[in-house]
Amino acid sequence: MIGKIFCAIALLTGVGMPLASAQTTETDALLNETVQMVPKKVFFTLELETTFYKPDGDGPFPIAVINHGKSLGDAHFQGRYRPALAARYFLQRGYAVVVPMRQGFSKSSGSYMGVGCNVESNGRMQADDVKAALDFVVSQPWADKDRIVVLGQSHGGWTTLAFGTQSYPGVKALVNFAGGLRQDSCAGWEGGLARAAANYAKETRLPSLWFYGDNDSYFKPETYRAMFEQYTAAGGQARLIAFGQFGSDSHSMFGSRAGAPIWQPEVSKLLASVGLPSEPLKQYARFGRTEAMDAPPKTDFAALEDESKLPFVKDTGRAGYKTYLTKSIPRAFAIAPNGSWGWAEGGDDPLRRSLVNCNRKGNAECRLYSVDDYVVWKAD
Repeated sequence: MIGKIFCAIALLTGVGMPLASAQTTETDALLNETVQMVPKKVFFTLELETTFYKPDGDGPFPIAVINHGKSLGDAHFQGRYRPALAARYFLQRGYAVVVPMRQGFSKSSGSYMGVGCNVESNGRMQADDVKAALDFVVSQPWADKDRIVVLGQSHGGWTTLAFGTQSYPGVKALVNFAGGLRQDSCAGWEGGLARAAANYAKETRLPSLWFYGDNDSYFKPETYRAMFEQYTAAGGQARLIAFGQFGSDSHSMFGSRAGAPIWQPEVSKLLASVGLPSEPLKQYARFGRTEAMDAPPKTDFAALEDESKLPFVKDTGRAGYKTYLTKSIPRAFAIAPNGSWGWAEGGDDPLRRSLVNCNRKGNAECRLYSVDDYVVWKAD
């Protein structure tokens, strides 16, 4: 009831955003990507901007729900999450993939419900949005309501663990990629995460798989290990994949192509163990093929965060690069000798799209400057 009251207040006080149907929305036809506003009914009806990737055919398809993280700043300014790399993995196995933007994020209505320093309540409120999205999905004729897996990255991983307490029918397993919520302004926030994880475990009967790295910019090894230890001590069924160092920030492993060999075999094992499809199917082989650009190798031209080293661009380009650094991986930033620049995030080929955005005025010899979390620029 408290959660519903908060949601109603959010509807009345939140910043209104136009519906997706009123705007041009980029989608990938090769992945059968569509976007729809899904209702969330409380005292009023909110709308959650939700991305769908579906296999060819009518189904019914098993369901994979992927929950997004939280960027710094106003949640409404956060772009729609498009985990195309993970979508390909599930599409090859015959799953329909559902990616809901939670209340207050992107074009979803209402306001983000932070609940101050109460990280446990935060997760539970976010999980209500996952339930709303699934309530819609399982009513569709293409959905197999008895075969569902729920995943999430960062704040979405935390949301996934909280969602486990709801004992939602048909959900077989949970996957947590670097889940949590860093709250530096809250005293003892690391301990709060561990205690909340234990409380989630007491109400969860589903197996879960956890992925954390040692150079995570949000959660130190002692933080995620305390979370895992208290979760399992409280009765939670969980397996931890501590994969060590990854790139410049292991928090981005799930969204990176280089992270696929880390998580995909382990997720396949989990899916098989709970009776869900775990191997690619011949009829969906096309989803495994991609013509996305290969990323150039990392260079030592400059530190990733040092926008002063960008050649050619003016102050607006440097400001654009700082914005780019707040975006989720996969992402790419491109520049040209005439000062043109552009970036792209998410989707199946942000490298190629960044070059297109850079060349939006034409006659620009655009080249990639940065990909994901490293610089690829070579000085001629």
